[in-house]
Amino acid sequence: MVSLQPPVCEFGLPALDFDLPGVDGKRWTLADCAGEKGLLVMFICNHCPYVKAILDRLVRDTNELHELGINSVAIMSNDPSEYEEDSFDNMKRVSEENGFCFPYLFDETQEIAKAYGAVCTPDFFGYNADLELQYRGRLDESRKTAADPNVRRDLFEGMKQVAETGAGPEDQLASMGCSIKWLEE
Repeated sequence: MVSLQPPVCEFGLPALDFDLPGVDGKRWTLADCAGEKGLLVMFICNHCPYVKAILDRLVRDTNELHELGINSVAIMSNDPSEYEEDSFDNMKRVSEENGFCFPYLFDETQEIAKAYGAVCTPDFFGYNADLELQYRGRLDESRKTAADPNVRRDLFEGMKQVAETGAGPEDQLASMGCSIKWLEE
């Protein structure tokens, strides 16, 4: 398991469209997912200890962001043949068990992860109402274990600022997580 950090935010980069199957049986596009004030695109998976450590906070923060007009979508791009825990059936289970309030989509070809430049799980891309990138940072200071409950909520505070002003914070700390498990070429 390789631990990686994504690059810093490229402010203004447009969100890229997608058409992916969700664990709810529907197909989802960028337009289906976008909120009135923006969209948080999250690359996550089921097996990664970095993701497992933050799932409860992720659900809390996405619920609160929804109240502010920011919708969220999670995309799983790992090769499930390498990690059975990342299978589509297990994606359904994880979504149900954790009460995901956002679509959880499967990027089987990994084209979307590559197009976005996702490098790890979790990797967060926060867009404003014009679907321009404004946040590419961490959820909080959690790593393979959850941080103290009272730590600064980097992602929530950054996306709240996006909802209120259309612009993300200048200073952002990169997320950290497991490398995406790419298909063998």
